[in-house]
Amino acid sequence: MPNELFPLDPTTTVPPGRPEEHRTGEPAPASTLSAAMRTSLDRSGGAVGILLAATPAVAFVAADAAGGLTWAFIALAVAAPVTFGVRLARRESLRAAVVGLAVAGVCAAVAAFSGEARAFFLLPTLIPAALGVLFLGSVLVRRPVTGTLFNRLVGGPEDWRGHTRLMRVYTVSTLAGVVLHALNLTLRAVAYLADQPAVLAALGVAAVPAFAALAAGTLVAARRAIGPRVATAVATTA
Repeated sequence: MPNELFPLDPTTTVPPGRPEEHRTGEPAPASTLSAAMRTSLDRSGGAVGILLAATPAVAFVAADAAGGLTWAFIALAVAAPVTFGVRLARRESLRAAVVGLAVAGVCAAVAAFSGEARAFFLLPTLIPAALGVLFLGSVLVRRPVTGTLFNRLVGGPEDWRGHTRLMRVYTVSTLAGVVLHALNLTLRAVAYLADQPAVLAALGVAAVPAFAALAAGTLVAARRAIGPRVATAVATTA
């Protein structure tokens, strides 16, 4: 399933040869929103990676609609390992592939226990609530999540919490993440109560580009907050 915290996985890199890379192979901070959006999506596997992450859930829902819960489990048992193998063949993060396989297994166990197809999405429905609390708590203790995730990527200083403009960017973007998680939770809860597994699957896919856009905006704003000279100096000494 898609990463619902932020689509940027620090264990992955964009394909070689992209203009936004440093000579060391690390992605350079994107200076425009479109470039940052491409970077965010690339680091989540791109369009193919997003579709692969959603394949087990989509196969489960489609088979349930066509033949019932038993066929849904059969479809999942085929789709999940195949998807895992394809992700490894594409040289995606092993950790992300293993986590995706494990999550599919846990969700299937919940659905089997309850006897309802919608229960496959019970845990993914609750995740936005936990992440929303995490994001909000990080702001309250002055350690916004987006700063922890992205500061090194944009070449920010190590003492970024003392950098007024940078701290403001990370605080605002983290609060925007709280809003996105709240909206995600609300929509998922409505679909779950209405017993709409297909809608729940679609919301899982839609969450990735939504958070990719948030990540992209954070990258651009943070880059502008620190200025190119600071970013270059930090990148040189890193």
